[in-house]
Amino acid sequence: MKGIDSSEQKIKVGDLSGRVGEEIGVSPWLEVTQERIDLFAKAIDDPQWIHIDPERAKKGPFGTTIAHGFLTLSLLSHLIENTFSFEERKMGINYGLNKVRFTAPLPSGSRIRARFVLAKYEAIENNGVQNTWNVTVEREGSDKPVLIAEWLGRSYS
Repeated sequence: MKGIDSSEQKIKVGDLSGRVGEEIGVSPWLEVTQERIDLFAKAIDDPQWIHIDPERAKKGPFGTTIAHGFLTLSLLSHLIENTFSFEERKMGINYGLNKVRFTAPLPSGSRIRARFVLAKYEAIENNGVQNTWNVTVEREGSDKPVLIAEWLGRSYS
């Protein structure tokens, strides 16, 4: 079953056990504005000019400001929550990453979306499930993704 490009689908966590290897969902597009980049720079105390100085960045290697790679990474939670929700889940936690690569710059004002492929499904203690997601974050109008990651999440019911 091919993932759908929708605002949100409801999934029972247990139903994922037979869907390893499938694209489960594609998030809606999200614009990464300069305001979001500036706020992130302040939050993590990273005021590098390539991110927050549009005038100087015009003369830089990308011709504009670009988002922090870690901003793009941190948006995974938002993107997955807007792609699908888990029925009967009482709690979900981010368990970490096995791999992550920032494969292309993300210019300010660009729109991104994420594709979520279920790579692994494991039952864990305390009535939980650990899912490993292969995530690709695409930039609208580009053939090259801006991020690829192997992301682990845990769900408890």
